[in-house]
Amino acid sequence: MPLPPRWHEVPAAARFAIHVAALAALSLSPARALEPRVPYVPTPQDVVERMLEIAKVGPHDYLIDLGSGDGRIVVTAARKYGTRGFGVDLNPERIRESTVNARRAGVSEKVAFYQRDLFETSLTDATVITMYLLPQVNIELRPRLLELKPGTRLVSHDFDMGDWKPDTHIKMDAKDKYGGAGGASEIYFWIVPARVAGVWRWALPVSGKPLDYEVKLEQRYQVITGSAAVGGRAVKLQNARLRGDAIRFSFTAEVNGASVKHEFSGRVAGEAVTGSAKMSGARLQGQHDWNARRMTTTSTGLRELEPRVLHSVHSAVH
Repeated sequence: MPLPPRWHEVPAAARFAIHVAALAALSLSPARALEPRVPYVPTPQDVVERMLEIAKVGPHDYLIDLGSGDGRIVVTAARKYGTRGFGVDLNPERIRESTVNARRAGVSEKVAFYQRDLFETSLTDATVITMYLLPQVNIELRPRLLELKPGTRLVSHDFDMGDWKPDTHIKMDAKDKYGGAGGASEIYFWIVPARVAGVWRWALPVSGKPLDYEVKLEQRYQVITGSAAVGGRAVKLQNARLRGDAIRFSFTAEVNGASVKHEFSGRVAGEAVTGSAKMSGARLQGQHDWNARRMTTTSTGLRELEPRVLHSVHSAVH
């Protein structure tokens, strides 16, 4: 994007506001919705490097970059980590530039670039998705991202996902931002959570007999809360955590007249959880396989209710 005279003297916040205002104005024009030649703001290379580090990309990953610009994220991931993947952008000039950059970096066999609407792009193969889009575009994408395989990693430059709070959020100085004028960048990182809301039941052996357990989980994105019922008595879950398909929680309940701490950790696969259960008390100790089944499902907090918004500027920044 061409910079106006004395641009370097404009405060970073004002520069950012000018970019966003220009892009928002474009989104108001229905005719512009089909126009691929929208302003293009690249992610600084040092921010690219940090985004890939936070996502912990590797040779077994498949990365999809939404609004891929000159292809620098996809190319850097392939060159530095051996990661396969592709980028999508509406601008044919950016696609040609990306293809040339991939060839020069020697990674053409690992990556590809497509002139395609990101909302019409299948994301199911991705283990990592990177973005430098605008806030309203992130919000519109959010339902699709939450439907991806649990454990899929998402990294966004500068813009969040509304009330879906990131697992990691950092701020950094980017000397090449705004055409070399420099400025602050933010990186947001999420791991797509499994859907775990509902009632789960299982049994564990206690003194040679099976003891029934029931846990009710409530979920808002990756945040889980709930309660457990043991022997007809309810207790609150403690240290509940969900990260991708990995779940853990603990609680203390009375078993055979004595207080016993229970610690559970496992992996969610649809309607089942498999893992291990540790029991520790004055009269009862042991570790067992944990196999739980979901009996009912409730609202997970993952289903989106917002009205759809225009996505005419989804390739505007990157």
